[in-house]
Amino acid sequence: MYSAEISRSNPSCFLFIIDRSGSMSDPFGASTKAESVSDAINRLLQNLIIKCAKSEGIRDYYHVGVIGYGSSVGPAFGGVLAGKELVPISEIADNPSRLEKRLKKIPDGAGGLVEQLVKFPVWFDPVANGGTPMCEALNTAHTILSQWIGEYAHCFPPVVIHITDGESTDGDPTPAMEQLRALATDDGNVLLFNLHISDNSSAVELRFPETADGLPDQYARVLYEGSSVLTPFMIRVANQEHELNLSDGARGFVLNADLTLVIQALDIGTRPANLR
Repeated sequence: MYSAEISRSNPSCFLFIIDRSGSMSDPFGASTKAESVSDAINRLLQNLIIKCAKSEGIRDYYHVGVIGYGSSVGPAFGGVLAGKELVPISEIADNPSRLEKRLKKIPDGAGGLVEQLVKFPVWFDPVANGGTPMCEALNTAHTILSQWIGEYAHCFPPVVIHITDGESTDGDPTPAMEQLRALATDDGNVLLFNLHISDNSSAVELRFPETADGLPDQYARVLYEGSSVLTPFMIRVANQEHELNLSDGARGFVLNADLTLVIQALDIGTRPANLR
């Protein structure tokens, strides 16, 4: 299981489900939750493009989608890709909605760092309004991935990365998460990651725990229980490259992580074992 080779003829799939409810405008680190999440996703898309870049161009190892939920539920790419559910990675590479200029610290060659203006591609913008229709968003993801799996039944299974700060406003999301994880290709079940940004004052930073001990409230527990157990390969990447010291049974759940950890978590969830 989870050993299918990822190739252009046998791609895999990533689907992000992003909370865009009103509370995502609350502060998180140096910016807002919505801005932090949007930066993380845009950076991750850029990293995926780099992984798929070969001398002749971008190879379509992945199909990628972003579903946003708040005042409405639906595809959340901007620009030319607006309204598209799943897009080959080469199409994403060719169509950022815009390029922003950002300051980045780079080595100066003498042991120090200097700031340099770099172009930062944006596909996904921060939005924060409306309620938290989490169940509808998860069900939308189920519909999209059912269709995709129908076409690519032999592939490495889709990875779903759900980022939320809150409590579902349209019912208990547990059944919807179970249905999503029950989807499967020949190679294994869909892998669901939940990244939870909690406002609970007793919430501590947790990364890929193997028990629900230490979770601050029922919302965190629901998301933890709904998260997939990490594959042996993912645990190996987490331990060898990110020094996370995870054991078998670790789940794809992160609580109140800073942005670098969010990127790390996404990297673990988007690292294929076999890319050809």
